[in-house]
Amino acid sequence: MKKLLLLVLVLTLFVDCSKATSQFDLIITNGSIYDAENQSFYAGDIGIIGDEISAIGDLQQNSAKRLIDAKGHVVSPGFIDVHAHIEQIMRLPAAESFVKQGVTTVLAGPDGRGPALLEEFLNSLETYALGINTGWLVGHNSVRRAAMGTENRAPTDEELEVMKAIVDQAMDGGAFGISTGLKYVPGAYADVDEVIALSQVAAAKGGIYTSHLREEGLGLLDGVQEAIQIARDAAIPVVLTHHKAIGKPMWGASKKTLEMVDSARNVGLDVMMDQYPYTASSTGLSVLIPAWAMAGGSNEFKKRVADPVTRKKIHEEIMFNIEYDRGGADLDVVQFASVSWKPDLNGRTLKDWAIEKGLEPNFSNGADLVIEGQLNGGASCVFHAIGEEDVQRIMQHPMAMVASDGGLVEPGRGHPHPRSYGTFPRVLGYYSREEGLITLEFALHKMTALPANRMGLTDRGYIKEGMKADLTIFDPATVRDVGTFEDPHHYPAGIPYVIVNGQLEVDGGELTKNRGGIVLRKN
Repeated sequence: MKKLLLLVLVLTLFVDCSKATSQFDLIITNGSIYDAENQSFYAGDIGIIGDEISAIGDLQQNSAKRLIDAKGHVVSPGFIDVHAHIEQIMRLPAAESFVKQGVTTVLAGPDGRGPALLEEFLNSLETYALGINTGWLVGHNSVRRAAMGTENRAPTDEELEVMKAIVDQAMDGGAFGISTGLKYVPGAYADVDEVIALSQVAAAKGGIYTSHLREEGLGLLDGVQEAIQIARDAAIPVVLTHHKAIGKPMWGASKKTLEMVDSARNVGLDVMMDQYPYTASSTGLSVLIPAWAMAGGSNEFKKRVADPVTRKKIHEEIMFNIEYDRGGADLDVVQFASVSWKPDLNGRTLKDWAIEKGLEPNFSNGADLVIEGQLNGGASCVFHAIGEEDVQRIMQHPMAMVASDGGLVEPGRGHPHPRSYGTFPRVLGYYSREEGLITLEFALHKMTALPANRMGLTDRGYIKEGMKADLTIFDPATVRDVGTFEDPHHYPAGIPYVIVNGQLEVDGGELTKNRGGIVLRKN
């Protein structure tokens, strides 16, 4: 019996010794770990082997190939961006502008832009060494264009069946759901019944619906109501994406839209929002042009503006949009971000362009310049037409996730919206730390658990043993956005380490050559 007890004691000591000297690929020590489940912090160490979190606790006696001392820093699940424009991912696979702001996972294909032939696209994307995890939505605009071009009419029964089949194939191929851009061509030509029919296909396979609303200005309330109707009739979870109130006449309307979201949720509809923390949007110059004028593509637009009667109508509607909608009632509100045919306009405004041409910067001349710009090939613009009060009110809502609506950008190329560099650190540094609008815990909830749950991710968004090692380490005292509307090309401060599937991609604030991102597929 004594020999048996001695043997058990020796084996126990051996196991304890083995555990004490186990080799991790990476250990993060002394950090303040964010508990996304309870929205709180606790002290501890994290051990990573391969692409997983393998241990959490006191790992001071353990060894690792790499040790990170996170004293004074928060260790958070990697941020999840549920509205990301990464159309340039094959050209910029490192996704530096996302990774450096702590984003490890994105949901791409928003605003109806997701690939129609999604599975083929994802198969190709998997051959790239990616810096971020990417999930994708199938885009209604892309699907409609594949089935019926940019025609301004309802689909035939046969065309609707083609669209439904494309959505069904995309869901089988890995789509997380369907996105719409009902403000844009050709989605603007779809009625609600078409959108419901396609959303039902996505819902049948566990998908979600994200919507650039039909209107975010004067028609905002109707746009929100339409999205709520789709949630009800398609039985699908809905995200009001980049939620805002555009144009001075609508400032303050978020009070009503949030009441509408709450009412919908109170009757059992799954309606949420995402939001970027800025008072300016960014989209194409064509958003100022009535959708009907863009039907059939650029050649048809040219024909319409060549006809004096039709041009007059287009001109009047553009003037209206400049005064009451995204134009913000001032040509100075429209700032050029990327103009291929006149690069010196980048960073300047519609007012600057009018003055350069010797024109009075009024709404009429502004409308003429919008038409001229579109005839030249269009442009990407920043529109300074959102009220700060609405930004703050939406941010405080428990069902509003943080999302950038940003694109893949690189220093010196164009004059992009600063959200592409600074969305997440701006919420942490400016709105949470400096303004005290929301707590740090609540801010992180909006960046981690809330979007992970919305996407249905079961292995990301939380720090737990066995989950994927997507982690962002930041200094809560210094984290902040650096880029501005005047000078956007700056990476944020205060985020020294970012880990994607166990790969240290940002080390000491600098991008490494490690690439841990993968393509995520819903089904």
